[in-house]
Amino acid sequence: MSKQLTKAEEQIMQVLWDLKEASVKEVIAELPNPKPAYNTVSTIIRILETKEFVGHQPKGRGYVYFPVIEKTDYSNQSLHKLMNGYFGGSFKSMVSFFMKENKLDIKELETILKEVEKNNKK
Repeated sequence: MSKQLTKAEEQIMQVLWDLKEASVKEVIAELPNPKPAYNTVSTIIRILETKEFVGHQPKGRGYVYFPVIEKTDYSNQSLHKLMNGYFGGSFKSMVSFFMKENKLDIKELETILKEVEKNNKK
């Protein structure tokens, strides 16, 4: 999976990841105001199907849509792209950048390091 999502597509995916499955109307209900037009959301969902992020199944007179790609898989891929594109593939450089820019305190850094250690043991 190396496909990137636009901001609008990612917004729709966030809703689908949260709801697990939804109709276009249910997706719209979760989006912030001003609500986008039904046709706009429907078109974005069809694009997401083409990109193989979303699947659908018939329900009543319409369809329900569901994520085909796990949120964690997309997040990991996006994080690696960010790390490779801006930090020369170095996790250390990326963490130190965020520490400087976001002024992470020691407790937050310890939490991050414990999470990294835990994931490396898997």
